[in-house]
Amino acid sequence: MALLEIKGLKTRFFTEDGVVHAVNGISYDLEEGGTLGIVGESGCGKTVSVLSVMRLIPEPPGKIVGGEVLFEGRDILKMDPDDVRKVRGNRIAMVFQDPMTSLNPVLTIGRQIDEALELHMGMDKHQARQRTIELLETVGIAEAADRADDYPHQFSGGMRQRVMIAMALSCNPRVLIADEPTTALDVTIQAQIIELVKRLREDIGMAIVWITHDLGIIAGLAERVIVMYAGYIVERASVKDLYGDPRHPYTIGLLGSLPRLDETRKRRLFSMRGLPPDLIDLKPGCPFAPRCDYVIDRCWEETPPLEPVTLGHEIACWVDVKSSQPSKPAN
Repeated sequence: MALLEIKGLKTRFFTEDGVVHAVNGISYDLEEGGTLGIVGESGCGKTVSVLSVMRLIPEPPGKIVGGEVLFEGRDILKMDPDDVRKVRGNRIAMVFQDPMTSLNPVLTIGRQIDEALELHMGMDKHQARQRTIELLETVGIAEAADRADDYPHQFSGGMRQRVMIAMALSCNPRVLIADEPTTALDVTIQAQIIELVKRLREDIGMAIVWITHDLGIIAGLAERVIVMYAGYIVERASVKDLYGDPRHPYTIGLLGSLPRLDETRKRRLFSMRGLPPDLIDLKPGCPFAPRCDYVIDRCWEETPPLEPVTLGHEIACWVDVKSSQPSKPAN
């Protein structure tokens, strides 16, 4: 049985302008010790989907309107608030995109980690402080005993992100969700953070969900990838299959926009035309149809389901991009 199973998850935001269809029935699972990448452009529902898993959607205006989130066989969406708090930060931890807004500016780094250890692990203040120093050393912060008494503004962006990872690891979680944790960092620090997470995964054996818009990061980190667009999963495959044989037009466009060292400089990077759809006014049919080079009449009428094209490789598309022909007849 999978450690984490997401089944038909749907999340909506009820605003004055209308209902935002942020997450539209997505399903995936995560094996123990595995790493799953979730990729897609800004606004595609990546972050909202994992915030839904963590029960961190603000209500109102947001609401999880359907689906199941099974963790160790229990549905998080049906737990009472006290049980959710025992899971969140303890069994499932999350590293957010911007550590400066996630850390409390008026508490020392050490106190913020101590608090989680006292709350979830039942440690006294001395035990918690010793564990905090160990965690800070684990994530590569020098002179950890002294730095534990510093405030967030006294750390660089990369160091703050290391603190967030230390905080997430404090209770030995079984699942770590990382929401674009390297977006605001320069490439050198980004590489250090990724190597740190890979090493910790091997040492601790936790499962990881890594959210990003950068397919280059996922290539060296994850085993499986899901590609999201307009709140839907449009492709799901192993890293090898996704990069070697992308089958959804959106994924092909994403990969075509990446500069590559193994090709000549004369190759122009691909640019997708148009804009992402308005999730308030989500029309029938495939959400990618207005931007797709392979569009057929059926794309405007029916939303394609996620179906296999090869073993372990699924796409939500009415067209076989290899032949430019419909992938299956209309009913």
